[in-house]
Amino acid sequence: MDARASEHRPELLRLDRDDVARDILALQRQAYAVEAALIGSDGIPALTESLEQLRNAGETWLGVFDAAGLCGAVAWQVLDDGTVDICRLVVAPRAFRGGVATGLLDELDRRYPTNPMIVSTGSANEPALALYRQRGFHPIRQREAAPGLMVTELARPADGD
Repeated sequence: MDARASEHRPELLRLDRDDVARDILALQRQAYAVEAALIGSDGIPALTESLEQLRNAGETWLGVFDAAGLCGAVAWQVLDDGTVDICRLVVAPRAFRGGVATGLLDELDRRYPTNPMIVSTGSANEPALALYRQRGFHPIRQREAAPGLMVTELARPADGD
């Protein structure tokens, strides 16, 4: 992990706190606006998600803070078969290429060292695809998530598989 990100250990985020939930919503809008430009589609549902929808998604969140506030977050669910479904990974543009995403994924790996993992990202989001490939994820399929929004689903088998 990058030295700048290693100073800020990921911590659980509580969406029942209004300030935290609003910070997550603002962060994901910033991050997904960049992805929307990369993939040429503003059809990413998180760009228009409400606070209520965010809270009702049933995801667990970890976040990283810098001097300016929340700069990165990851949300996931553990599926019935034990697979960790990484639902969202967002980084503030000010923290791009600072090791924040890597630190968050490292923490998920620490928490779930033997679980298989899945994730989806925009098919034209090469930086995200490269990050996941570096971490052992392999594309398993592409699908149209919304009109004009192609996503690639990636998976990484359980440790030792």
